[in-house]
Amino acid sequence: SLGEKQTALDYYNQALPLYRAVEDRRGEATTLNNIGGVYSDLGEKQTALDYYNQALPLRRAVEDRGGEAGTLNNIGAVYDSLGEKQTALDYYNQALPLLRAVGDRRGEATTLNNIGGVYSDLGEKQTALDYYNQALPLL
Repeated sequence: SLGEKQTALDYYNQALPLYRAVEDRRGEATTLNNIGGVYSDLGEKQTALDYYNQALPLRRAVEDRGGEAGTLNNIGAVYDSLGEKQTALDYYNQALPLLRAVGDRRGEATTLNNIGGVYSDLGEKQTALDYYNQALPLL
């Protein structure tokens, strides 16, 4: 959050083998997701996807539905930024029921807003408005 992305990567890359050594799959998944986030911030979208796609099956294996939803949302955001709108929607729509199931209203609102943004970008303004209007009361 201080903007020192390389330093963040250095620490995450020190933590990752430690989580693996103690077989902490939840910690490993979180770290992989965080590394993906740094690469996404750096504009290295394919590398970000690689890390998110390593995190996702671990999130599922440990039944971390909230974390799984977060990673799905992150993958969707990368595809959205790459202009692959339908793929982004697919990932956002996978995240949404998980967020609802775990009661993460903030995450649900963010995802609804993300879906609205994709529809807006696609020129489907009424559909976008419908999603924005679902997000608003949650926010």
